[in-house]
Amino acid sequence: MIHQYKNNGYNIVLDVNSGSVHVVDDMVYDIIELYEKNDLEQIVKALSDKYPEKDIREAAGEIEELKAAGQLFSEDVYKDVVIDFKKRQTVVKAMCLHIAHDCNLACKYCFAEEGEYHGRRALMSLEVGKRALDYLIEQSGNRTNLEVDFFGGEPLMNWEVVKELVKYGRQREKECNKNFRFTLTTNGVLLNDEVMDFVNKEMSNVVMSLDGRKEVNDRMRPFRNGQGSYDLIVPKFKKLAESRNQTNYYIRGTFTRNNLDFSNDIIEYADLGFKQMSIEPVVADPDEPYALREEDIPKILEEYDKLAQEYLRRKKEGKGFNFFHFMIDLNQGPCVYKRLSGCGSGTEYLAVTPWGDLYPCHQFVGNEDFLLGNVFDGITNTKVRDEFKLCNVYAKDKCKDCFAKFYCSGGCAANSYQFHGNITDAYDIGCEMERKRVECAIMIKAALADENYLEKEKEEK
Repeated sequence: MIHQYKNNGYNIVLDVNSGSVHVVDDMVYDIIELYEKNDLEQIVKALSDKYPEKDIREAAGEIEELKAAGQLFSEDVYKDVVIDFKKRQTVVKAMCLHIAHDCNLACKYCFAEEGEYHGRRALMSLEVGKRALDYLIEQSGNRTNLEVDFFGGEPLMNWEVVKELVKYGRQREKECNKNFRFTLTTNGVLLNDEVMDFVNKEMSNVVMSLDGRKEVNDRMRPFRNGQGSYDLIVPKFKKLAESRNQTNYYIRGTFTRNNLDFSNDIIEYADLGFKQMSIEPVVADPDEPYALREEDIPKILEEYDKLAQEYLRRKKEGKGFNFFHFMIDLNQGPCVYKRLSGCGSGTEYLAVTPWGDLYPCHQFVGNEDFLLGNVFDGITNTKVRDEFKLCNVYAKDKCKDCFAKFYCSGGCAANSYQFHGNITDAYDIGCEMERKRVECAIMIKAALADENYLEKEKEEK
């Protein structure tokens, strides 16, 4: 499978199955477009008005060499891997600990209903938290590195238990030859020096929630009394980012129909001094006034192009930043299983409620149809678990012919369920955005490689 596109002055050809990327001139681009359905003489005839015949034949020969090397028009070697995905042995390697089903903000788009998760406010006890960590260790097999995200609601509302669980985890990892990678997702309201010191010592990553510009953030992320949160949290987030040397964190936002010009919110992050950032599209009931709609797609795609160009401009000026969706590895990338099955929700990744119930991920919490079991008895609903085992790009009709399938791994199962009632469909608006993000990310790699080449040329001269 080949995907060809033009972006920011570059002609890009992606060989989907091998992952090879080629930046080509106009002639090669046109030849590749005709290559699969025409023989050489037909290609020469079709393009002879635009390019010299000799050049066409020479380029076609080079394309044939790349094909023989498995870098163009390569075969799909992955489809055979998923024949019996259901029987594969899985281990649990990551947990989302819902340490607090409560929150001190009232974000309008919150899937967790301001932390209540379908009406059940609660804080996780130390006993349940310890058992969750033990369960993770027990189910992790030979895997050494384990991930635990303290999540909510707002996890800092149960801060003492967070600290005790980290302490317990450090004790258990020594006993069991494991390594816990703790992370924290916070709205920043309760951040203080004591929390920051602890986080910098113990948390491998911190996700800080901010929706960009003050007017955007305060409209969607207010306190329960309607007051905005921007002025309180931004100084704290800046201090925390600096204290972590601008690494091992993300400033993360959500964009809605209210701010389709979201590239300006990313620019706001950069202007505030943040270096690690992400902004995600809201996923909401179509009846919500802030929900994204199909007619918004052209504007959204335009914003990603605009952001990619700004990303390159700032990089060139020495004021660069990292945007999560533009960070892809073209040299190595994830393993085959990761490419095919994605985040591992329901199998390798589980969410734990304050009372110890297990769900496939945080977005399914509260939906009893997806209750897998609990940390005391383990997974008892094996039927649902096995459905998630089969959730891969080859189980989804919409993914089979999509060039981005090995980058998004089939997208989010929760989004699929929300819009289609099953986990093997796809959120169509999300797919459009993912394809554009992949195109921008590859273009950025091409542009940076081009810049490096030009700089090297200058040095040699």
